[in-house]
Amino acid sequence: MAEVHVIGQIIGASGFPDHSLFCKWGIHLGGGWKILSGLREGQTQVDIPQSHEAAYFAHPIDLHLATKGIQGWPRMHFQVWHQDTFGRNELYGYGFVHLPTSPGTHEIDCPTWRPVGTFMESVTQFFLGGGPHLKNPDLIYSGADRYRLQTIAMGKVHLRIGIILRNFDKFGIEC
Repeated sequence: MAEVHVIGQIIGASGFPDHSLFCKWGIHLGGGWKILSGLREGQTQVDIPQSHEAAYFAHPIDLHLATKGIQGWPRMHFQVWHQDTFGRNELYGYGFVHLPTSPGTHEIDCPTWRPVGTFMESVTQFFLGGGPHLKNPDLIYSGADRYRLQTIAMGKVHLRIGIILRNFDKFGIEC
């Protein structure tokens, strides 16, 4: 089987309206893929910067994947959350990126977005926190249904990912 090693980190996030951010992440694979080692999902710590506009996570990513074909190439999806002074968590954005298909080190910025609710939901969110969430998180990276959502752009998640490909030439795939 062809193998892909993904080694890197979630560097941080920037462009969000407030500080005290943390990030939940996961990997989505097609049907012919399997994880040989590493975690399928995780969560960073809450970063509370004192004087910077960006949140820094330095959260490690280390995956070893195997596949019989390139269909369903891996995608990473993210949820960025804000934690207020009362310890309440509020969703700040969803986003996803395809992992690079070429070997080497890659700097990736993942743009995020969040659903926009009704006027009353906006007022409630302003005074009480919370806000609209997706009932089905698969909408983050699936096609047609996502485009029917009303969303607002948020900040970006920054990644530094190293890709190592192995045995792809045995399957007739040029790297």
